[in-house]
Amino acid sequence: MIPALAQGLVVGIVLGVVGGGGSIIAVPALVYGVGMTPAQAIPASLLVVGVSSLAALLPRVREGLNWPVIALVGAAGIPAAWTGAAVGKLLDPNILMLAFAVIMVAAGIRMLMKTRETEGSCSTGPNRAFRSCAPKAVGAGLLVGFLTGLLGVGGGFLITPALTIFLGLRMKQAVGTSLAIIVINSAAGFSAHAGSYTVDWATTLAFAIPAIVGSVVAARFAQYLHDKHIRISFAVLIFAVAAWVAAGTVTA
Repeated sequence: MIPALAQGLVVGIVLGVVGGGGSIIAVPALVYGVGMTPAQAIPASLLVVGVSSLAALLPRVREGLNWPVIALVGAAGIPAAWTGAAVGKLLDPNILMLAFAVIMVAAGIRMLMKTRETEGSCSTGPNRAFRSCAPKAVGAGLLVGFLTGLLGVGGGFLITPALTIFLGLRMKQAVGTSLAIIVINSAAGFSAHAGSYTVDWATTLAFAIPAIVGSVVAARFAQYLHDKHIRISFAVLIFAVAAWVAAGTVTA
């Protein structure tokens, strides 16, 4: 229970500060730290990350969210999450965990790249153009939704870079928008796994409660942090977790 409490707190802090990325730590933590199988950890991660993201989202609502982007990405992600869950049940768990490590490295490299601060086609400013925004948003929703169902990730580690780099949202708005999309994707992914999953409430709550508390507290302090520092810290963290996952999977 102690590893579940400690690692749940770390997941919540990452969610609150970065607006995502918590699930990329949650699944490895539940597998290697708590002792769940990947089949148990994936739906448990979606449940914890979905609730924690909702808690972290509430303090950010006043900052302004990009609701059209949330609707487009979220709607595309729901059927994609169901498809990803179906594919994941056919694959070897070790392959899933190695895929996890590869995606983490790619996301970390992308976060280290300089983020554009100009308004794009999906921004809320005068440069907004939904005709060019919609295909990008739907494409991002399909990719992230599929990975949500396949690997049990909320997708924030991909959504936040996609919102800033490809859709042109500012980092501050992208974080809140990302959290709203994670809630939708996590709910869709969990529903796809729910039929074959029995919740271990003791372990899940021990993981979820500190994650929720950590996400709320971190979200309130995140506004005082510089975007560059957030991106670098997040990238370093997921590189470390990727190495941990790869080593653990190869050893197994």
